[in-house]
Amino acid sequence: MSIAADPVAPVHVEILSFGGCPNRELAVELVQRLVRETGSNARIDVIDVTDEETARKRRFLGSPTILVAGRDVEPGAEKRSDYAVSCRVYRTDDGLRGEPDERWVREALLREALRRPESIGLRNASKGPWTS
Repeated sequence: MSIAADPVAPVHVEILSFGGCPNRELAVELVQRLVRETGSNARIDVIDVTDEETARKRRFLGSPTILVAGRDVEPGAEKRSDYAVSCRVYRTDDGLRGEPDERWVREALLREALRRPESIGLRNASKGPWTS
């Protein structure tokens, strides 16, 4: 499934999961809501990871995994290598959860927007506020 907000320079958001994951829809809803709230222009792809080889290739740390511009939203995830087709548990400030902390997803979207101002409709941001 792919959802695009606008055809201009979308940020690529991937939600990796497997069929039957109890947290898949929660992750999709979280990403959709935060894309709206941040005003991000995003293409959201939901990708099924069905085998261990794909899990290793995609750096899949369990379901659901949310990637913004190819980077896992969980701080420190790039240091991990426990790739597997399994449920993912996130250690958040609120305890263990089956989806990433909302703050991580929001920060990842905003970080990418700063790298690419056109992704939130700021096409001329690098030229200054006085240009159009």
